[in-house]
Amino acid sequence: MSKPVAELRGAASVSETILVGDRAIAVERRAGRPPGLFWLSGFRSDMSGSKASAVDAFGASHGLAVTRFDYSGHGRSGGDFDQGTISRWLEEAEAVFATTSGPQIVIGSSMGGWLALLLNRARRARGDARIHGLVLIAPAVDMTELMLAQMPKKYRKLLDKQGFVDTPSDYSDTPYRINGALIEDGRRHLLFGRAIETGCHVTILQGARDRDVPREHAARLVQHLVSDPVSFIVVPEGDHRLSRPEDLALLDRAIEQTIAERGV
Repeated sequence: MSKPVAELRGAASVSETILVGDRAIAVERRAGRPPGLFWLSGFRSDMSGSKASAVDAFGASHGLAVTRFDYSGHGRSGGDFDQGTISRWLEEAEAVFATTSGPQIVIGSSMGGWLALLLNRARRARGDARIHGLVLIAPAVDMTELMLAQMPKKYRKLLDKQGFVDTPSDYSDTPYRINGALIEDGRRHLLFGRAIETGCHVTILQGARDRDVPREHAARLVQHLVSDPVSFIVVPEGDHRLSRPEDLALLDRAIEQTIAERGV
């Protein structure tokens, strides 16, 4: 017998650890009814950020199951960030997703948006159609190529010469290290250049003032989603973070609409 919604709303988040290869992946799981909300963070972000916490709060207030986790080298998970690749982080996303049950709404921010599309493709190739909707926040599809395109020429030369480059960050006093292995591995997972079929509704939230993932990049993604319903919402004053109270309220509405459209 399923639990009453009121009881599920009071359910606490439970911390777990999942071993993926030799990496201990930290997971936060909240019990609840379907559809579950499955969160994918951005590059160098973790599951304690404002958007991830907002998704968890939404799940808690609506009695929905929520799953969040940190990629290896991020947050509370083990592993070396400098060894991180899209293949590795996708493998971890698949492993954590496999521990969920029932229909899921996958919500990905920035790099997490790219991984959400890759995860959906991988699960459907395995006959798992449990992803009933995608909510993508400033989706950095093909992020590694976008990084290269935005990288000053002097940094690209350093990357070619030494196999890594430390680049300044707008979000931290510590430079971001970009490894050549990350760039090369990313080319195994590029999505642009062919139609992207998701088999579900896709909602894209995009800040018009986003300098990291420009609005034109998100519009390009829309052009590739040729067979599925898409909602493309541009936030005029929004930047890459989309973490203001009004942005988080918009995220809540996007999740609500996705659930209502799929009837899950």
